Amino acid sequence: MTFDLKSYLENRRAMVEAALERVLPPEAAPPTRIHQAMRYSVLAPGKRLRPILVVAGAEAVGGRAETVLDTACALELIHAYSLIHDDLPAMDDDDYRRGRLTNHKVFGEALAILAGDALLTLAFRLVANNAARIAPGVVGLVVAEVADAAGTDGMVGGQVVDIESEGKTISAEMLDYIHLHKTAALIRVALRVGAVLAGGREEVVDAISRAGEALGLAFQIVDDILDVEGNLAELGKTAGSDERKQKATYPSVHGLPASKARARDLIEETKRLLTPLGPSAEPIRALADFVLERRS
Repeated sequence: MTFDLKSYLENRRAMVEAALERVLPPEAAPPTRIHQAMRYSVLAPGKRLRPILVVAGAEAVGGRAETVLDTACALELIHAYSLIHDDLPAMDDDDYRRGRLTNHKVFGEALAILAGDALLTLAFRLVANNAARIAPGVVGLVVAEVADAAGTDGMVGGQVVDIESEGKTISAEMLDYIHLHKTAALIRVALRVGAVLAGGREEVVDAISRAGEALGLAFQIVDDILDVEGNLAELGKTAGSDERKQKATYPSVHGLPASKARARDLIEETKRLLTPLGPSAEPIRALADFVLERRS
């Protein structure tokens, strides 16, 4: 029987949306404006790929979605914080995100910065919630791995090199470095911590981690392709921004045909690495195909 990805995504996205509503401070809680800014960006329509990958990672080793929802939300909060800060005038200076005005366009730069800070802080509070039911050593490992993926060894480090590379000619190896850190690190850790929290064996967690890295790099390559071929209605953000900012991208370094071929190869590598997990990893395989075929 063919796996029904549409139903899976609808179900897991609904679970994540309900959990996000639960963990975010209410709009009416003081100081109200910061909570409104946090909710504005997090609850904007989105794919919820990272939290769904946390759930899929747990399910792939026999775990239950309900047991990892706080950590799944944490990954979405970190992602939302990074988008808020990316869109700021000092960074990418974007006006639209997820089909609506960016956070700083609605709430001002100061509150946008603080909303991002608050989301990152809340994310680690949510990971710490695991301490009520999981061994402290495992929770400590998850905190450390999420921190590494989000910090200068991961997303922030990749962002720095990306900014420093604007307007410059860089090597294919440096381009991979940027996006293995800027994008793939968080996608990799989403799958990994789901499996860790669900008690996955070390060799299985390692296979899922490597699959997550390949998937994350493919996601970024497709993102770069869509920035060339997409439009505002599909993307929810302005297309062509990479070229305007003279960013190094896969199409600019390798060309569109080679970039598309690389993305396909990485998706096949993702699925190959998941072979030892058998049918339990079918949602991740289907998500890999979804990443390759997406238009937004």
